[in-house]
Amino acid sequence: MSALKEIRLAMLGMIEGNGHPYSWSAIVNGYDPVEMAKCPYAGIPKYLGGQPLDSVRIPGARVTHIWTDDPTDAPKVAKASRIEHVVARPEDVIGHVDAVIIATDDGEDHVRRARPFIEAGLPVFVDKPMATNVADLNQFLRWHLDGKTILSTSGMRYMPETRQIAERREQLGDLRWLTSLTSKTWERYGIHALEAVYPVLGPGFLSAQTNHHSGANVVHLEHRSGVPVTLAAISDAYGSFGAVHAYGTKGDLALKLADTYTAFRAQLVAFIELLRTGKPPLPFSQTVELMAIIIAGSRSREAGGRVVKLREIYDDLDGSVSQLMNQST
Repeated sequence: MSALKEIRLAMLGMIEGNGHPYSWSAIVNGYDPVEMAKCPYAGIPKYLGGQPLDSVRIPGARVTHIWTDDPTDAPKVAKASRIEHVVARPEDVIGHVDAVIIATDDGEDHVRRARPFIEAGLPVFVDKPMATNVADLNQFLRWHLDGKTILSTSGMRYMPETRQIAERREQLGDLRWLTSLTSKTWERYGIHALEAVYPVLGPGFLSAQTNHHSGANVVHLEHRSGVPVTLAAISDAYGSFGAVHAYGTKGDLALKLADTYTAFRAQLVAFIELLRTGKPPLPFSQTVELMAIIIAGSRSREAGGRVVKLREIYDDLDGSVSQLMNQST
């Protein structure tokens, strides 16, 4: 894709509890402060308003089309985030945009939402989590191995605060434990807790074991490094969202991941750079591993807390997973 061409994006889908069409579109396009003040997600105008208005924009890209599950939402998003075209059906954007963003975090429904665009040859960004069951993960894997361009990440991967773990490793010493907490459900938000710490250790997770009680899932992960990781998804712990703690032999570091604007902007820039260069910001094998961890955590909970090896999840995928892992090494 020419570096001189403005990349046209479609923002598709909006479900309860997720205001990404407002925020992501605004980060790309800029926004109208008066209209954005009407956004039903109060945190979005707050963190957008923390930036100089003229700086809120990603040059060289534009969200040109919007579709939402509730048709009454799309015109409101379009006014707030300066989107020119509201479409009646998501498929109406095919032929008019260069890539599509599936902006919903319903991991059970992403294959259905993404299929028309992937099959039309459009690159697709899928909001986290990409897939929360083996069948859907298998389908995304097949598409990837067929050469389709698919990216899915949590914005927590790009939180600037997590750099402190690497920057202060001398004071921390050897890592002995990582913890990370999210609110809401494991299936929908566990990926936030996971991807906040995954880059610290990198690939190589081996198993998941879930301790579940009403409103809470505490998931213990084993990594080949020997550093244990504990993730918590506690339904009503909104005030503790983004709490990360690194424990080392010399010291510890408590972080609160809160710079949402910077994280989301970096996440969107990563997708736009993929469109321009063809180079993904992370191997797809890591996305498969992340989804396998989410699935293993759910499977462990449903099995009364047994240890679920990630190899068990990989074995439930088709033979292409071995091909993928070989390509990534």
